[in-house]
Amino acid sequence: MTDTRERMKDGRLYFCTDEEIANEQLKCLDLLYDYNQTRPTEQAKRRELLKVLLAEVGENCYIEPPLHANWGRNTHLGSNVYANFNLTLVDDTDVYIGDSVMIGPNVTIATAGHPIDPELRRKVAQFNIPVRIGNNVWIGAGAVILPGITIGDDSVIGAGSIVTKDIPAGVVAVGNPCRVLRPICDRDREFYYKDRKVDLR
Repeated sequence: MTDTRERMKDGRLYFCTDEEIANEQLKCLDLLYDYNQTRPTEQAKRRELLKVLLAEVGENCYIEPPLHANWGRNTHLGSNVYANFNLTLVDDTDVYIGDSVMIGPNVTIATAGHPIDPELRRKVAQFNIPVRIGNNVWIGAGAVILPGITIGDDSVIGAGSIVTKDIPAGVVAVGNPCRVLRPICDRDREFYYKDRKVDLR
């Protein structure tokens, strides 16, 4: 089982059939159940449950239930992170989310994948590669971030994007597969949406 744990962390293939690991995962699912059953007025309880569930939780983080996670304990949040409904963390290895990150509803962040070879998939083979999201990133509704991806600071991922390659800092990236559309520029400081001017700072 030690070899399986090492393989879960270092990107090598392993088989998802270890009963002890499956039983450990149930602890996460129980905590998620408790978190997702909290009332909106139970903010302190939510904060405490997040601290138990996740590897790291910075200051002023909020995740709107329901939250879904494979492990929880492999996800690291910076400060001032906000995630809307139905964040799914396929965090079989580490997910690093920086400070001041905004995540829209129905976003999936996946560290896990399966080989294309059908024989290996029949044996439930899997691999995990960490995901890294920089500071001040906005991930639009319904985006999917695949294993091994890094998203640079200050970038925006458009709604519905499937992120299959690294995204540099300071850009707007959209589509399936997600591609850099343009850099963030002076016009973005003047207009917040189409021709609507910024009227406060």
